[in-house]
Amino acid sequence: MTQEQALDILKLGHNVYLTGSAGSGKTYLLNKYINYLRSNDVPVAVTASTGIAASHMNGMTIHSWSGLGIKAALTEYDLEAMEEKRYLWERFADAKILIVDEISMLHHYRLDLVERIVRFFKRNELPFGGMQVVLCGDFFQLPPVARPNEPEALFANHSNAWDALDLKICYLEESHRQNDDNYLSVLNAIRANAMSETLRGFLHARFGKDTTTSVARPTKLYTHNIDVDAVNSRELDLVEGPAFSYDMSEEGNPAISMSLKKNCLAPEVLTLKKGAQVMFVKNNYEAGYVNGTLGTVVECGRFFPTVRTVQGRLIEAKPADWSIEEDMKVKAKISQVPLRLAWAITVHKSQGMTLDAAEIDLSKSFEKGMGYVALSRVKSLSGLKLIGLNEKALQVDEDILLFDEDLKVSSAHAVSDLNKLNQTEKVRLQKIFLEKVVPKAKKQKPKKIETHLETKVLLLEKLSLKDMAAKRALKEETIISHIEKLFEEGDRVDIAHLKSAAPSADRMKKIHDTFKASFKKNGDYRFGPVKAMLGAGFSYQEIRLARLFLDKKA
Repeated sequence: MTQEQALDILKLGHNVYLTGSAGSGKTYLLNKYINYLRSNDVPVAVTASTGIAASHMNGMTIHSWSGLGIKAALTEYDLEAMEEKRYLWERFADAKILIVDEISMLHHYRLDLVERIVRFFKRNELPFGGMQVVLCGDFFQLPPVARPNEPEALFANHSNAWDALDLKICYLEESHRQNDDNYLSVLNAIRANAMSETLRGFLHARFGKDTTTSVARPTKLYTHNIDVDAVNSRELDLVEGPAFSYDMSEEGNPAISMSLKKNCLAPEVLTLKKGAQVMFVKNNYEAGYVNGTLGTVVECGRFFPTVRTVQGRLIEAKPADWSIEEDMKVKAKISQVPLRLAWAITVHKSQGMTLDAAEIDLSKSFEKGMGYVALSRVKSLSGLKLIGLNEKALQVDEDILLFDEDLKVSSAHAVSDLNKLNQTEKVRLQKIFLEKVVPKAKKQKPKKIETHLETKVLLLEKLSLKDMAAKRALKEETIISHIEKLFEEGDRVDIAHLKSAAPSADRMKKIHDTFKASFKKNGDYRFGPVKAMLGAGFSYQEIRLARLFLDKKA
């Protein structure tokens, strides 16, 4: 399938799994579709399984966007606590299309959890609440990694959500990274588990061979951090001249800051010298660099280092921010010069990068797909210097081999279905989908205001909670939400007549005392901590109803 055909299928509104070999232009095509949607004012959620991948599209991780975070399971209490977060309601209400890049690194059970969350907030039992969902990735690349005490991590195609989406498969067949037919044959053979002696010979011929590209000192790729750190430290020591250090700054919750540091490609203390080989680790298109841009430090001191990229551009590397937000507030933020020493990097951190040249050591490969990821970063055999290789490096997951054949067949069917549409009909159907997902702002805004103000009219009539719910054909919990919204807007409408539905005086006092204790501890009146403190003996509804009568000034 070509990129043009895949884009046509996306515009028709199908749920899609976009795949293809490394360098086939998957992220490029996603960005093209995202730009198309945004140019037509369509709200689109742009996410990825990792922060690095998300930065390629100026998006956020799927864990952060969904509110799931690092959870490996969801309880009803978790959903109730999430329900209180207005920013999540607004996020899910606005988004019509969800994009998830690097799907291979997302655990199958977490895709199911995200699907459950979206359906819950959309109040719609269709898969993902009826959103168009675009999953993108390549299962021949690195798989998800399970933390200790988490369930077994399987690829996302093992999830229930995958089957429910009824995905159109768009398998891109063109190569936009490799410009060497022999090298492309090697990479395709690894994907097909069909390495011949001739193709192995192409790799073996690159053992110890210097690269012949414009990059004077190619980046070394290793499978383990310890090797990367040793090379970078040794090479920096060999550079003459004074060393300058740039310290990472942090603010906010210390535990969250620690998590940010752990996942940030920029080191906590960045030590540089003039002449050091570096790599940018964040996207900043305006400044002229992306994640993976290589260069040499030409100036550094007590201000910010200046880098000359391999393309010859001079860039002042000013500090960049990494942050985590919750409830529309920054919970923690770290700032650092977005560079790391780049004589060497790990294979995991290279995923998604395009390198003109690399020295690759795969002698300690421990994961299927690792060799394919590393080798496919490079554009041609002339840009490859191989300094180590084991048999594991050339292996791929056997189940994915079979699955890949099915994907190719499904992709061919998708092309056939597309070709059955003439140009007029195709454009008509694409226009229908676009009209469906473009928000009708003028109609939506009054509707949002009207629903809780309509409840206010019933409150002024002194109707009971039960009667208001019946008259509006809503749940009592929804009526309580409307009252909460009125209070948040400063409208202290009289609700004294609702006390008959509230908990008894003793239970009310206990609930109010717990809210005050939680406020002293957490600084707010959130529902979640109070429910946890009160336990199963108190229902969600009575706590919420009791909170309406809480005197927060007392």
